[in-house]
Amino acid sequence: MLSIKGFCTLAWFAATAALLAGCASDTMKTYIGQPVESVIIDYGPPTNVLDLGWNERAYQWRKISTNVVSGTSSGEIRDTRRGMRYEEYSTPGYVEEQECFYSFYARMQHGRWYITNFRQPKLECE
Repeated sequence: MLSIKGFCTLAWFAATAALLAGCASDTMKTYIGQPVESVIIDYGPPTNVLDLGWNERAYQWRKISTNVVSGTSSGEIRDTRRGMRYEEYSTPGYVEEQECFYSFYARMQHGRWYITNFRQPKLECE
């Protein structure tokens, strides 16, 4: 069962996720109808290019985000048989990595590749 503090924290994360949802997708929508070179100019060369069939390709960009999460340390004074003692509790810090893929679909028109659609990124990549 969640405590009130835990529930409030969960509600805050849910509200934040709802506000941020669609950020990457909104940016990706702006490229529809533009040549693939527009995306390349803004984000560099794609990581993968896949031929999907006659006059159709998928262009994929990969982004890895690294976040350092600091450790915590806390303690309390306890009354023991040997007197008052300070007990310390700590959790180590760690590095988390998030891998995201951003994929656009394109068709050949007049000798150039134009963005026709995109694949929705994972929620944590929005």
